[in-house]
Amino acid sequence: MKLSVLEHSHVNEGRSVRDALDETVALARETEKLGYYRFWVSEHHGSAALASSSPEILMAHIASHTKTIRIGSGGIMLPHYSAYKVAENFRLLEALYPGRIDMGLGRAPGGTPIATRALQEHKRYEVDPYPQQIVDLYHYLRDDNPANHRFSGLRAFPETEGMPELWLLGSSDGTAKIAAQLGTPYAFAQFFGAAGDEPLQHYNSYFQPSSYCAQPKALAAVMAVCADTEEEARQLARSNELFFLKLFAGQELRSMPSVKTASDYPYSLAEQQMLDQMRTRRFIGTPGQVKEALKRYADRLHLDELMIVSHIHDFEKRVRSYRYIAEAFQ
Repeated sequence: MKLSVLEHSHVNEGRSVRDALDETVALARETEKLGYYRFWVSEHHGSAALASSSPEILMAHIASHTKTIRIGSGGIMLPHYSAYKVAENFRLLEALYPGRIDMGLGRAPGGTPIATRALQEHKRYEVDPYPQQIVDLYHYLRDDNPANHRFSGLRAFPETEGMPELWLLGSSDGTAKIAAQLGTPYAFAQFFGAAGDEPLQHYNSYFQPSSYCAQPKALAAVMAVCADTEEEARQLARSNELFFLKLFAGQELRSMPSVKTASDYPYSLAEQQMLDQMRTRRFIGTPGQVKEALKRYADRLHLDELMIVSHIHDFEKRVRSYRYIAEAFQ
């Protein structure tokens, strides 16, 4: 089982943006030592609580402070951008850190409606551009634009011997269908979606071999919190639970709340019911409990890689959670 990391660079209550970014780098270094395979950073816009608004810049910074772990985007929100510019950015990253760069792509806005309008100002889409953008991007990376392409002969520089590993990211059926049809690797955001695991099942069932990969290649990003006792793990998870509760209600907080803030919050009956539903799809407990639950999940869906999301307000306890999970699987 490969274990990887998805990082959102949360600005924790009582901490600064610089603290959040420093902790992101420190977490990358620590998880590299623990044997984690990938370290992906997200893209968010218009949010005071999330410091990662430009994954490419943060990726370069993290890669310069690590040595072996693969660094990637989880993901680039492609409809906001030119496929050609994204290809240039990732070719440059690949030239700087050869053989270590992952290019995760998403189609979600990654922010508020007004931020999306600002990002896509002066753009007009009559049809969904995302599937064609993926194809264009792949050709730019491979230097094999078809002769009948609208930008035939255009190349993305700098030249590199290899190319970033391309993944499509999603939490619903839509992206899973595109990934299966195009034959690309697929990363399922299990931690975020309220739906079941049907997207992964569809991807595996309908995958069409391609030049991207010959057989299905999937991972799932899951929320896991690990501590010495189940009670402590559940307490540590409360910060993220309140953050997501407000996010789903359209009331995003300005920081990741502390355990005390989350524990003191007066939850309504409806909010408590939503929390109970969220907890059914999370992996919280002692090292043994988390390992067994993750293993059952991976075995059921035929996964050989899990990407761990562990939003814990206290950084030292967050590192400890990743260490416990790594040691349990090792």
